[in-house]
Amino acid sequence: MADAKIIEEKPLPLIEIKEVLEEIEKRDGELNFRSNKVKEYLDVFAQKDLKKTKDLINKIKDLNIPRLKETQIVKIIDIGPKDLDSLRTVLISEDTPVRQEDLSRILEVLK
Repeated sequence: MADAKIIEEKPLPLIEIKEVLEEIEKRDGELNFRSNKVKEYLDVFAQKDLKKTKDLINKIKDLNIPRLKETQIVKIIDIGPKDLDSLRTVLISEDTPVRQEDLSRILEVLK
């Protein structure tokens, strides 16, 4: 097996992964076992439209919240928390302190 070299690492929202898998399926005619399992998962959990998702990501980036990383923004969009406690739960995994008013601003963008 050839050695793979990582050129770029970038977080992708679930809907974008779903679209890439659909393109691969169109190109190859079918997906392998693992790709089919991922597609089944994405069919259930990737419900947003790609344009809307990218708009939400840009709006949250435009808030200029200190220490908020792109990976966290993508995770927030994918999960779509509806309240402050849910949003805190999403952010707690990376131990990033975010002020209460910044959390409220993020929730306003998600509405």
